[in-house]
Amino acid sequence: MTHDGSVTLKDVAQRAGVSIKTASRVLNDHPSVAPETRALVAAAITELNYTPDEAARSLRLGVERCVGVLVDSIGDVFFAELAAAVERGLAEHGYTCLIVSSNRERVRELDAVQMFIARRCAGMIVAPLAADSLASAELRRTPLVFVDRIGEVPTALSVVVDDVALSRRATEHLIAHGHSRIAVISDTPAMETTRLRQHGYRQAMAEHGLVVDEDLICCDLPQAADVPPALTRLLQLPAPPTAIISTNSRLTLGVVPVLHQFHRTDIAVISYGDFPLAGSLSPAITVIDHSATAIGEAAVAALLPRMQGLTPRGGGIQHVPCRLIPRGSGELSPALTSDQGGS
Repeated sequence: MTHDGSVTLKDVAQRAGVSIKTASRVLNDHPSVAPETRALVAAAITELNYTPDEAARSLRLGVERCVGVLVDSIGDVFFAELAAAVERGLAEHGYTCLIVSSNRERVRELDAVQMFIARRCAGMIVAPLAADSLASAELRRTPLVFVDRIGEVPTALSVVVDDVALSRRATEHLIAHGHSRIAVISDTPAMETTRLRQHGYRQAMAEHGLVVDEDLICCDLPQAADVPPALTRLLQLPAPPTAIISTNSRLTLGVVPVLHQFHRTDIAVISYGDFPLAGSLSPAITVIDHSATAIGEAAVAALLPRMQGLTPRGGGIQHVPCRLIPRGSGELSPALTSDQGGS
């Protein structure tokens, strides 16, 4: 230890029973270090509460204390919350963020990642447009964590929720309250999350012996502004839905005004994703708390040890737990809708 009691790399090496050079290689994620040795050094770091000198490490490796963050759109409720959580978490450890929106454009997505690499960002947190959308990028040398969707980069971890299970849970919740004509308002099928959430819905319907009416499935609605025409059509059907699942909070912001316009707030609604004032509406909106904050915090927790060389850059999937929050709209009975029609 130093004269002020600070733990040094030498202390870590001695505790782990390795040389200082080997301990340094572990911190720098050198590929020559055996997994067993890496585990010994990591354990010593934890036991001694050693904090690497990140400023010196950044200079030595030629990287900046900046993390590239790529999301669909910073104007989206979900991704704005996720980016804010990432920024807060990284700031606590002395990192800044470079936040870029892909606007769901493949070229822009790849350009942003290449820009992060060119700027020598210490790591990246990316919401990929597709599992293989970054397959052509040289990402093996930069610590990377995917968020919200699974990415196919062998060295990257994907921090996601179980979209199939959560969508199934939302559907079963409505079925338990007596609904069988359940509409789905969803994003473009090109997005993996859309396909998974629709799959969960179909699973639940099949498991309960209910037939899916394809007329009630509204796909390819990327923005809230796309919802009114689609939902108006549903409400004017001879047998309109008695319940609606909105597969993201952005689309729910398009659903709610239309239901109020048609005086159909008696239709049950579950939103996949919470949003500001959801609990203040009448009725308050029942949600699957697909927490952007929790995903952002988990992504930071996964990325930090990778940037510090304390964790091998292996792939895999980490599921963030979520919950259903009943507030009223998802608990309405279909019996209340029997004599009401659209106007």
